Amino acid sequence: MMRKLSLLFAGALMGASAMSLVYGAPSSTANAAGSETYKQLAIFGDIFERVRAQYVTPPDDKSLVENAINGMLTSLDPHSSYMNAEEAQDMRVQTKGEFGGLGIEVTMENDLVKVITPIDDTPAAKAGVLAGDYIAKIDGDEVRGLTLNDAVEKMRGPVNTPIKLTILRQGADKPIELTVVRDIIKVKAVKFRVENDIGYMKITSFTEKTYDDLENAIDTIKKQVPNDKLKGYVLDLRLNPGGLLDQAVSVSDAFLDRGEIVSTRGRDPKDVTRFDARPGDDIGGKPLIVLVNGGSASASEIVAGALQDLRRATVVGTQSFGKGSVQTIIPLGENGALRLTTALYYTPSGKSIQGKGITPDIKVDQPLPPELQGRDLTRGESDLKGHIKGADEGATGSGSAAYVPPEPKDDLQLIYAEQLLRGEKTDPAFPPNPDKAVLNQ
Repeated sequence: MMRKLSLLFAGALMGASAMSLVYGAPSSTANAAGSETYKQLAIFGDIFERVRAQYVTPPDDKSLVENAINGMLTSLDPHSSYMNAEEAQDMRVQTKGEFGGLGIEVTMENDLVKVITPIDDTPAAKAGVLAGDYIAKIDGDEVRGLTLNDAVEKMRGPVNTPIKLTILRQGADKPIELTVVRDIIKVKAVKFRVENDIGYMKITSFTEKTYDDLENAIDTIKKQVPNDKLKGYVLDLRLNPGGLLDQAVSVSDAFLDRGEIVSTRGRDPKDVTRFDARPGDDIGGKPLIVLVNGGSASASEIVAGALQDLRRATVVGTQSFGKGSVQTIIPLGENGALRLTTALYYTPSGKSIQGKGITPDIKVDQPLPPELQGRDLTRGESDLKGHIKGADEGATGSGSAAYVPPEPKDDLQLIYAEQLLRGEKTDPAFPPNPDKAVLNQ
């Protein structure tokens, strides 16, 4: 059974997004509204007043307005939305990649908060919280009856403030009382390890810290494996929902020596922004394989598309999500923020992946475990109601199964990538030839 997870140190990150941040007013102004538009707004005002006056129970004015705004925005596409002040703050926390908290990954089970794992060297780990613990009370208040998000919100808070947890632990004859002092939790956007002679790096999200975390991963791998022994790297972008556009560009640039990484094109045909790679390949030209699946979206697709088109990496896995739009976050002061789709992005070959996705150079399917068989785990932009139809979107649409086994020994896509790097398998797509890069003319 699939469980809904929440990261107490990260939260649910932004959805599938490539985002840019704008401070102040948008650079262009809208056309003046015509008389028909004002007539429609008058109708809205009339309906709003009738609902307030005659609905069977007194409605909340703030909720009515927020829902009306979101109704307008979601009618445009699935990724435009209004965030109230609290939601906008959560978004800023998530993109920053650090905040005051405990440092535990949790889920909801049997109406209690279950600890999946405490993160090393965080307040929760130091206080003695263990994987498998159930949190029954938070500061004396029962967890039963709370949603997972409510419970997570109660555990977050200002740095250096204490929180009391009542824990139920298997084998303990009575509840355990722990006091944990909140601290700054820095979310690791990049997880990495050495697989004998291969460097493995998994980017979980594109926050403000992603590029720095990637550089640290590369440096550490280089120190652990001599250059003459290192066969290459695997960059795992599976289940990565996206994040900040500038971080996607920086991550791509880490592996590229030249070429256009991505371009964005807005409403005005003249509104084209191009991002180019700078000289210098941080892994010294070592072979690189990128893993993608139906959970690879937006910012992660920018990276995969750039490395694929420029023939710097071989992409292995299944069709990616297919979200080729960019959302601009426009702050509205104390009223929150507007997330608005303002551009589409294009890979170096000039192709839009909107509603299509990244097609891997080598398709490797990952079988589902018995408990998930029969379920539709396919994820794709083309399945979203009201999505912007892509220029290259076909009848087959985008996306594929979004599943990665928890154990590397069961991960056929990762195993295949490692076999390619070690020469145990061969394929015409590996290694790619940079001289045959596919560029937009």
